[in-house]
Amino acid sequence: MTVEELQPEIEALARGEGDVRGSAGRAVDRALAMLDAGTLRVAEPRDDEWITNVWVKEAILLYFVRHDRKIPIKQDLEAAGVRCVAPGVARYGSFLGRGVVLMPGFVNIGAYVGEATMIDTWATVGSCAQIGKGVHLSGGVGIGGVLEPPQATPVIVEDGAFIGSRCIVVEGVRVEREAVLGAGVVVTASTPIVDVRESEPRTIRGRIPARAVVIPGTQPRRFPAGEYATPCALIVGTRSESTDLKTSLNAVLREHEIAV
Repeated sequence: MTVEELQPEIEALARGEGDVRGSAGRAVDRALAMLDAGTLRVAEPRDDEWITNVWVKEAILLYFVRHDRKIPIKQDLEAAGVRCVAPGVARYGSFLGRGVVLMPGFVNIGAYVGEATMIDTWATVGSCAQIGKGVHLSGGVGIGGVLEPPQATPVIVEDGAFIGSRCIVVEGVRVEREAVLGAGVVVTASTPIVDVRESEPRTIRGRIPARAVVIPGTQPRRFPAGEYATPCALIVGTRSESTDLKTSLNAVLREHEIAV
């Protein structure tokens, strides 16, 4: 069954047309098998934008109904070229590319992890999150997941990004390619991301620019009870273009004295 044939069947089931627990629900099983194999994705890049495939998220929600929320563990990781260190766990319906290292962490259903990415100890990749190739998720990183509403954009971490220890990235934030987040950065959809690389600050939300170097920060905010420091993320530098990205990364971390 092709994607073009599969999509309308899933959309019909999501509208309540047909019995998802019966034979019509085989389309749901097919969609999850394709997610597990990496031939189908919840979100995918198109013309420098990311498009969320709503019907694929609907298929995941229907799979919960069809199988009474009993989701098995992903199998045959070694044969797929994935190194999984116990008790690291990936759920069925997630995809891990060749060369991925999964330390004792967790990858949830619908997530996509590109080739040669490191998921370090106690890092978690939430449902439907999209992680690129050659990404490093350091110890204790929390990449948020989202299933409902189906239209919600998942967290995107693009190729070559470095996410430092105990960082939290949630609510559909997009970390663009080769960006560096120092330890403890928390980014939500509403977090002010303040670019201080020029003489005047510039604030954006929901997106870490490509090759940006980011650290935790605070900014003053006035409340009825007085003025308090509230969290933000500070873009303090730029990861230089280099054919040796590891050398570039080490240099920029030293230059800006960033903890990882």
